[in-house]
Amino acid sequence: MSNKAIKSDLQQALLLCKGAFLSAAAFSLVINLLMLTPTIYMLQLYDRVLSSRSEETLIMLTIIVVAIFITQGSLEWVRMQILVRVSVKLETLLNKRLYTVAYKKSLYTGGQQASSQPLDDLTSLRQFLTGNGLFAFFDAPWLPIYVALMFVFHPYYGWSAIFAAVVLIILAILNEKSTHHILQEANGLAANGRALVNKNLRNAEVIESMGMLENMHQRWLKGSEKVLFLQAIASSRAGLFASISKTLRVLFQSLVLGLGAYLAIQQEISPGLMIAGSILLGRALAPIDLMIGSWKGFILARTQYARLNDLLLQIPEDKDKMSLPEPEGKIQLEQAVIVPPGTKVPVVKGVSLQIDPGDSVGIIGPSGAGKSTLVRAILGIWPAANGKIRLDGADVFAWDRVELGPYIGYLPQDIELFEGTISENIARFGELDPEKVVAAAKMSDVHELILRLPAGYDTMIGAAGGNLSGGQRQRIGLARALYGQPKLIILDEPNSNLDELGEHALARAIQTLKQYNATVIVVSHRTSVLSVLDKLLVLNEGVLVAYGPRDEVLAQLKQNATQSQAPARPAATTTVTTVPIS
Repeated sequence: MSNKAIKSDLQQALLLCKGAFLSAAAFSLVINLLMLTPTIYMLQLYDRVLSSRSEETLIMLTIIVVAIFITQGSLEWVRMQILVRVSVKLETLLNKRLYTVAYKKSLYTGGQQASSQPLDDLTSLRQFLTGNGLFAFFDAPWLPIYVALMFVFHPYYGWSAIFAAVVLIILAILNEKSTHHILQEANGLAANGRALVNKNLRNAEVIESMGMLENMHQRWLKGSEKVLFLQAIASSRAGLFASISKTLRVLFQSLVLGLGAYLAIQQEISPGLMIAGSILLGRALAPIDLMIGSWKGFILARTQYARLNDLLLQIPEDKDKMSLPEPEGKIQLEQAVIVPPGTKVPVVKGVSLQIDPGDSVGIIGPSGAGKSTLVRAILGIWPAANGKIRLDGADVFAWDRVELGPYIGYLPQDIELFEGTISENIARFGELDPEKVVAAAKMSDVHELILRLPAGYDTMIGAAGGNLSGGQRQRIGLARALYGQPKLIILDEPNSNLDELGEHALARAIQTLKQYNATVIVVSHRTSVLSVLDKLLVLNEGVLVAYGPRDEVLAQLKQNATQSQAPARPAATTTVTTVPIS
């Protein structure tokens, strides 16, 4: 089934709001009918009050007009409230879905396209729904009714209205043609510029320490200047068309007034119709004039709608998955080929192995061997391009991530702590169990350190970890990974920022996890942590070189290294691959 046949979540949400839009359209019908009040009032003043000189008639007509205007104002307020509620409903229906989409977009691209753009687009689209630009689209369909009424006044009035409407519609089309592509390009460049600034801000320390600020600013400025240039061109053109439209609308009203005077002199219409025709023409042309003036906002809203629509179709909502039994921690890889998001070259190539529940496995190999890529695939963060990765016999992607999460502990290379208290970070921002938080902190040997902080476990930290050192952040990240005694724990370079005491604490934590029969996988360049692990897995250039009991693998590597350093013998025909442990 093509994407066109599938309705996105945005389209479905708009369909749910269809009744509200129809209600707003119905209110627009009544409002536009009531907008004829000034024209009718003017007719009555000229043709009844002035001719009869009746003050009672003037007072009654004025009272009726005031009541109608109050009613019209009330209906416009109600129409606005309807659209405000529609915008809130859209936000409620889509914000969680788009939050997930933004998260998955970052996940699937390896963080290269991490952006809040979908949520920003939803906010801007919601604001457009409550702006004056949308009202022009509700009022514009009543143009034929106003034109028909002008034909009733006099055929010349009708043809004049048609001519004026056609001219303004042509201006609206020319405005669209001259600004659409320019604004689209400018919006795309602006989004790229925001993403670049966000990346630079995340690396502010590196930029400041090496004096790169001016260079990074100049790089951003090139794109920003082009955005400003394109937006200036689009705004200039849109402003020109808006100015011409407004001028022509006033001109047409004046010309119709002159036409009415001529027809009144010829006694083809009354003096009241002379004024009423000009007022009615202004009312008929006002929506077109407003559409031209708000065209930039309409183009932006249309672009945001298309972008959201495409994104929601590209990243469909996860289907409900059947709950599986609590995992034991058995890992199976069947000819797994892993290609990192955003690339086309496999980093892990056809790896097959089995890790039994309770095993503690160290993954070693040179830099760029694919160690971190392998553990991301085991966790189900990155999909396998070929082959299978199974957790307790089921495809790792078949598990419900929310249900599986408490049984998984993960400490990535780059420690990411989140805005909140230390206890909230350790408890993964779920229901806070103080006993489990303290137990995890003690296991990672960070409990005493936390108690020495000003507010203890309630100390607020930022996304970068506040004033915590790299080792302290790593220990808190380790405590988060160990929270709740998960069944599968994966630690990627867990000792990269640890001192000797920290490494001893890490070794004790791994020993404790082995007592719980948890499956532990440790990626490390340091050999100090290997002494507490049962098995070793050696990768080189994405290929599985060795896997088995620790001592046997180390002996094999030592033997291979010795053979590779021995003098070459003429009779030898076997080539031995040396795998460095860096």
